[in-house]
Amino acid sequence: MMCSCRSLCFFFLFMFFLHLMDADDLDNCEDSGHYLDKSPLLSHFKQSNFGCFRKKTDSRALDSLRLSSRKLIDAFALDEVSENVVRTVKNCVFSVSQPGPLKGPLRVIAVSKEVLEEILDLNSSVSQTEEFVHYFSGGKLWPGSVPLAHRYGGHQFGIWAGQLGDGRAHLLGEYRNKNGERWELQLKGSGKTPYSRSGDGRAVVRSSVREFLCSEAMHFLGMPTSRAASLILSEEPVWRDQFYNGNVRKERGAVVLRLAPSWFRIGSLEILARAGELDVLEKLLNYVIEEHFPSITVSDPDKYLVFYSKVVNETAHLISQWMSVGFAHGVCNTDNFSLLSITIDYGPFGFMESYDPNYIPNTSDGEGRYSIGNQANSGSFNLEKLGEALRPLLSPKQQPMAERILKEYPSIYQRRFHELFKAKLGLLGKQEKDDYLIAFLLKLMEDTGADFTMTFRHLSEIPAPRLQERPLPQEMWALRDLATHEFFSEWVSIYLLRLNGQEDDSDADRQSRMKRVNPRYVLRNWMAESAIRKAEKNDFSEVQLLQQVLGLPFQEQEVAEGAGYAARPPGWAQSLRVSCSS
Repeated sequence: MMCSCRSLCFFFLFMFFLHLMDADDLDNCEDSGHYLDKSPLLSHFKQSNFGCFRKKTDSRALDSLRLSSRKLIDAFALDEVSENVVRTVKNCVFSVSQPGPLKGPLRVIAVSKEVLEEILDLNSSVSQTEEFVHYFSGGKLWPGSVPLAHRYGGHQFGIWAGQLGDGRAHLLGEYRNKNGERWELQLKGSGKTPYSRSGDGRAVVRSSVREFLCSEAMHFLGMPTSRAASLILSEEPVWRDQFYNGNVRKERGAVVLRLAPSWFRIGSLEILARAGELDVLEKLLNYVIEEHFPSITVSDPDKYLVFYSKVVNETAHLISQWMSVGFAHGVCNTDNFSLLSITIDYGPFGFMESYDPNYIPNTSDGEGRYSIGNQANSGSFNLEKLGEALRPLLSPKQQPMAERILKEYPSIYQRRFHELFKAKLGLLGKQEKDDYLIAFLLKLMEDTGADFTMTFRHLSEIPAPRLQERPLPQEMWALRDLATHEFFSEWVSIYLLRLNGQEDDSDADRQSRMKRVNPRYVLRNWMAESAIRKAEKNDFSEVQLLQQVLGLPFQEQEVAEGAGYAARPPGWAQSLRVSCSS
């Protein structure tokens, strides 16, 4: 099915609870009686470690945060089997699954002050309490939480993989904050579920550091993304073969509390359609539309087509935004693509350094299926699979309409890509040769291996007339690399002519606009690796430094300059590898 997205997009490359309670305590829990009445399977919570916490003086704020699992439990029949054993699950969307608390001692490596205060309505000082560690690692559950593991499937590297699901993640419930926003809280690395397959349900320090830092970094880059509230480290041994070469080594377990408006993904629908569970499929699709697509009229007979059109449109926009900052997801499987078109499931991602459309961040991707230059194509493939999942619910008349919707994807992607790269070059208005100007530059970058991030940033910082000077300033190292190309001067002439034609636009205004969209700092693999190596030795200073710097990626920072975060990457960075192992 591979469409011409690669040629189109790279036309621009040239053309809980631990405190046991009695029944009276349980009756005081908001929603608890409702859940226990919902299904016999939930009655085991009365004898388990789940319940409402009696408030303690040092954790009052944390105890007051209340979650709700009511909507999801009301909407869908739960897995009838209560045992937390790996198995094939049928005719449901969720299984009730209790987190497996990490073995102590536990320590907080990092927290997001913004997530705590602006999303969870907590004072960030709570992160210094012992109760915080327990709540945010899965040792305790907030009132109203019934932890769930989500059943989904997916196409992995183009092949249907069958049942996948939350193998090491627990959905704690939904929180509605003071602004009326609804966020689903999920632990990652919190133990086994029915979907763990051969895994242990844990995550290790290196992958958890990367997930925490990148989800927050992407947010501050303006990318639609899940968020990370905290990163907690344990001393629990976790065994991993990082590069699948037989070299198994002991690492330490860690857990990230992450948030998203929804964790439903394309694979959530795929597994239901493939299993022939069409009644559950229809319920889930209706739920997603009603809860997350308020602009779609529920009574509209074409609501599934409208939904599909929106997902196609927003997925094209998301991937074009990834491309605008040089982000390669690494594992663009259908189970990693959100139905809300936000970036989720940070694994072997990478920010491209030397410009190369064949850049592959994931060493597990031997064929380069998910190279940065093929991400748009991967999006098209995933959307095709979404269309196939919707097909049983579409009428014979609607099915060809869905196919036409998908055919619009390349042009939507191309337009958005074009808009974003015009902004990166400070171009105003619209001229016929703008696409050529963009493609010309990317071709020069590819030929010279110029750094993607810093080429655009240096173009943002240099006064336009100085582009014609030789040599270029020493600090403009990416531009100096680019200037070695025999056609660089020709490109500069075309670019300056285009800028000079922008009426009422000063060079200072142009620079200011470009600095707002061209980051100076991104989470390069070598930066993450440096922080991880220190963290594995119990030095978390660079994790915290990177969090600080990446919170202001468009602003030059003295501490970041001192750390070399905008300098030419060190030589050892070229040998770094990241795999699917985590």
